[in-house]
Amino acid sequence: MRILTGIQPSGTLHIGNYFGAIKPAVELQERGEPFYFIADYHSMTTLTDADQRRQNTLNVALDFLACGLDPKKSVFWRQSDLAEVCELQWILGSLTPMGLLERAHSYKDKTAKGISPNFGLFAYPVLMAADILLYDTNLVPVGRDQKQHVEMTRDIAIKFNQTYGETFVIPEPEIREEVAVVPGLDGQKMSKSYGNTVDIFGDEKATRKKIMGIVMDSRTPAEPKPDADKNIAIQLLKLVAPANVAQEFEDRLRAGGLGYGDLKKALFEHYWNYFSGPRQRRAELAANLDYVNQVLNDGAARAREKAQVVLTRARKACGLQ
Repeated sequence: MRILTGIQPSGTLHIGNYFGAIKPAVELQERGEPFYFIADYHSMTTLTDADQRRQNTLNVALDFLACGLDPKKSVFWRQSDLAEVCELQWILGSLTPMGLLERAHSYKDKTAKGISPNFGLFAYPVLMAADILLYDTNLVPVGRDQKQHVEMTRDIAIKFNQTYGETFVIPEPEIREEVAVVPGLDGQKMSKSYGNTVDIFGDEKATRKKIMGIVMDSRTPAEPKPDADKNIAIQLLKLVAPANVAQEFEDRLRAGGLGYGDLKKALFEHYWNYFSGPRQRRAELAANLDYVNQVLNDGAARAREKAQVVLTRARKACGLQ
């Protein structure tokens, strides 16, 4: 079973990326044949600073490896190291109905939030389809908000197969419901686009300030909070603290007597401790960038072997060779 995950180097990775993509990716290394890539082509829809893209791409590599990605168990590479994905995007795009792309929730949501619409943003689902189909992917772990894109990939692949004959494997999405959407500091989904994130490897002082700045309601500490499970700090605490500890804080908040300040202090301490091991590993990797680059180059070579087989199959099917 081939498993594929991609993550954009569009900014500093946050704990929403970790629980939604990195942690599941690391866990899935034990289940099948994992293919993981840094989606630097995708980042071009919103990021236009070339130097920043290079730095972000390196940071993603460091973060994934620090958090447990094992290049002996996984194929790990930069998306742009394989030009085959762009050719497949064109092949697939030539069959993709405009109406399908116009219905994409992500496109409508991002433009509604003020992100400037462009072709890349509009055609994002077709490039994502190429990412998935190019490696005969069976399983795509995604957040709930990305499920539609995998469904669109399935639609595109099915249409190609119906038009040109059986060519592509039809992938399945896998959603870890308990962490499918990690809340941001403002209650929306945690996203770099919304500026509501907690970085995985954030500066201690700055991250403490962020967490302590989470806006709560005006109820006093003594007042019972029957909706404690909906509290942003409680929801985040459940991700980084032992289950019994998180439950204890939720019970105390629900009963009354726990101040929001104390809750946020606990959240910061558990967050900081949770990532202490990966933080040390990341520092070691940052001091050995030759190793990191070799991992990515080796991964690209392994990914290319599969990509060329699938692309040749698609080219032959549609009459390009």
